[in-house]
Amino acid sequence: MAFGYNGKILKANLNDLTFSVETKDEYFYRTFMGGSAMASFFLLTEMGKGVDALGPDNVLVVTTSILTGTPLPGANRYTVAAKSPLTDGFGESEAGGFFSIELKKSGFDAIVIKGKAPKPVYIWLTGNKAEYKDAADLWGHDSGYAQDKIRESHGDDRIQMICIGQGGENQVRYASIIQNLRHANGRTGMGAVFGSKNLKAIAARGKEKLAFSDPGGLKKLTAYFIENMNEHPVSAILKKGGTFEWDLEDLNADGVLPTRNFQGGSFEGIEHITYEKLTNTVLSGRDTCYACPIRCKQVCTGGKYDIDPKFGGPEYETVGAFGPNIMNEDIEVIAKAHELCNKYSLDTIETGMAISFAMECYENGIISREQTDGLELTFGNGDAALKMIEKIAHKEGFGAVLAEGSWRAARQIGNGAERFVMTVKKQSFAMHEPRGKNNIALAYATSPTGADHIEAAHDMPYEEGRWAVPDVYPIGILKGVPARDLSPKKVSWFVYNQHAYSFLNSLSLCFFTAGPGRLFRLNHVVEMVKSATGWETSLFEIMLLGQRTTTLARMFNVREGFDRKDDELPDRLFEHLKTGPLTGVKLDRDQFKRALDLYYEMMGWDGSTGIPKESKLQHLNIADLTQF
Repeated sequence: MAFGYNGKILKANLNDLTFSVETKDEYFYRTFMGGSAMASFFLLTEMGKGVDALGPDNVLVVTTSILTGTPLPGANRYTVAAKSPLTDGFGESEAGGFFSIELKKSGFDAIVIKGKAPKPVYIWLTGNKAEYKDAADLWGHDSGYAQDKIRESHGDDRIQMICIGQGGENQVRYASIIQNLRHANGRTGMGAVFGSKNLKAIAARGKEKLAFSDPGGLKKLTAYFIENMNEHPVSAILKKGGTFEWDLEDLNADGVLPTRNFQGGSFEGIEHITYEKLTNTVLSGRDTCYACPIRCKQVCTGGKYDIDPKFGGPEYETVGAFGPNIMNEDIEVIAKAHELCNKYSLDTIETGMAISFAMECYENGIISREQTDGLELTFGNGDAALKMIEKIAHKEGFGAVLAEGSWRAARQIGNGAERFVMTVKKQSFAMHEPRGKNNIALAYATSPTGADHIEAAHDMPYEEGRWAVPDVYPIGILKGVPARDLSPKKVSWFVYNQHAYSFLNSLSLCFFTAGPGRLFRLNHVVEMVKSATGWETSLFEIMLLGQRTTTLARMFNVREGFDRKDDELPDRLFEHLKTGPLTGVKLDRDQFKRALDLYYEMMGWDGSTGIPKESKLQHLNIADLTQF
């Protein structure tokens, strides 16, 4: 009997509205385990080179993992992957919530979706069965309407689903997918791929019992987490106020809070957008994910913008994107921006960055009020930002330009707008400043999805003498490294941490509960895999999974024509920060180049191109997937 997986992959052909089921053996599951690695396998084997990301030949994959359905806090995530309409490369996004459990209990470990439906549909999964349902009456409506109507039609409020609103339907290149209205597969435009396929939602209500090798071991790990979470420095602060409480004020104090489209590192109006300010205005509750006692999600209600609580509330990235990034001091604007993005299915990071890019263009006279449909897109104008979100979602006026993402928008606008674009591989920076946290410079440059802050642990807790350094001892990192450092020691630190974060993505584990600097430490993950599957495994095997995960995504990008030139950072990072404690700090271009050289060498990739070497592909047992 197999433990930890069903052994079945659902194949959906939208062209003719048919399904088939493919079975996979233990060798497959032990090689890929789930999440990002499994999704990459299907993108490499089921999709041809050079397809249009918004065309019917793009392949959309949804994956769970061998840990999905366990009672472990944080083991509730899932991956959605396809060719990205934003980057034209590897597209992937994870989210938590409850959907992954219902998908796996429906009898399937993953769904591979091809083609385009002749009319709007959603996929309905339950009891080892899959059906297509008409979604014509849902099309044109937001994510909340779609969720309510699907649950109503089946008479079951416990149905979980991933769905899109108008942003996805209109194929905004950074449209997100929304789960339970409060959890987002935000990055890389997976919602636009849904829209391009006439796919409104995937809804599931699982009936199958999941089997795990050692339920007692899983319960013991869960009890350990619950007993110790109030004492751990990350779990405790997340329990108190989520990522909002965790990041904002500390980053500001350290001078690494992105401000004014990454011109500065601190925000003078910080006291107006704190978690305390949210608590005293529109915060009305907290929410969580399956089996997680932390409850790090915010819920907001009312206020001057009449915020709808069913869409939850902002996390740190949204606060950063619609606060300091656009110089907005109104906490209710931030909360409303979050609601609108979830309602319409838009990535809050990319939306905020598109607007900050436009504001800097406006400030410099590159675009005018006439071009922006009469909106005064000045820094600090929160009301204009909210109106622009609406325009982006519906591709109206100047919103249609920004709906392409800031990289493409700059090329439409011209006149030097390109210098205000903060992207890598056409994807915008998240709300973390690489000049103060140098591992973020490597993360943004080398991430297969474009600028991504969740490629490795962030620097500050791992400086020498800081509390998190012992957590990376098991992977051979025995001393801390300064945050502002791009030496060979930092590169090595980044590589090993990237492996760890990559295996978390393939095991569908939340970065807030497991990994370096978290309550579930690295060797706990080994225990999780053993208890779930019964496999005799080790941290060595799981670190190989992490390296395999990163390399598989790199293989996809190489097939699509990406190479070293796509791992470059914008010029702004090699210019001085203008505000905050790190005023005057910048990256050194030559040092960054040497760090990238060393990164490729440590990864087993060609130094001049960044293409994985055959020896490394053989080492990772994925050479048979090479298509370049």
